[in-house]
Formats: sequence, C-alpha cells, structure tokens
Amino acid sequence: MAQRKADLVVGLFMVAGIAALLFLALQVSGLTLKSSGESYTLYANFNDAGGLTRRANVSMAGVTIGSIRDITLNRETFQARVVIDVNSSVDNIPADSAAVIRTSGLLGEQYIDVSVGGDTASLSDEDTFYTTQSAMNLERLITNFASGQ
Repeated sequence: MAQRKADLVVGLFMVAGIAALLFLALQVSGLTLKSSGESYTLYANFNDAGGLTRRANVSMAGVTIGSIRDITLNRETFQARVVIDVNSSVDNIPADSAAVIRTSGLLGEQYIDVSVGGDTASLSDEDTFYTTQSAMNLERLITNFASGQ
C-alpha cells in the first residue's frame, strides 16, 4: 500500500512538472492557447522586409495593437507583402499613417511601428498602408561605408 501511494505522489509530481514546463514554453514563445480576439486585416508592402517574422508585434506609440499574420512576395512588384492583424479595439488608424519596420534594441527582433498620420479618414478592413519604410540593412550600410559610397 505504501509503494502504491509513493507511485501516485511521484506520478502527480511528474504531471505537475510537465504542465509547468508547457506553461513556461508558451510564455516564452508568445503563443497562447486562447484566441486573440476580434481583429481586422491591413496590408503593407515593403522593398525589404529584413528580419520581420510571423507573429511579430505591430505597435503604435509603444503599445502593441496587433501582430503579423503572413509575409509573402508580391510577384508583380517584387515587394514583400505583409498581412497584419489589428485588434478591433483600434479602429481609428488615420489613412495617411505609415508602417515602419523597427528593431527593438540594438540587435533585437524586428516589429512594425505604425507612425500616426493626421488624416480624418481611417483605415478599414483589407486596406493597405500607402507609406512604408523598409528595414535598415546593417550589412549593406557597413559595406557602403567601407567602400566609400
């Protein structure tokens, strides 16, 4: 009987440990088991998407307002087409706002920062940012500096 009780305690301890590891892995990766809520889709075209990745943050004034759903190559313009999911609570982004690829920190991950415009009209579902600024390519900058261009 004592052996069976010890086996049960060890089994419960193992299940709790595995659950804790799963929870920590989800927290570190940014994934969640719950749905992200209501959102609408915006598009942005960049000449160079740099190190932008799916699920990267989209922020405005330092506040996360959405995430990147997909990045594809537009075969007609040869630009990176970024699909952005914006939280439906942020439904008044001015139509002349710009999407800028920024880096958090010196060598951190890249994200899209929405620079707010002054237009009274707002972007709605399936609209495209008119103004974009691509990622700064550090390698290209160093090469141009070293070669004197």
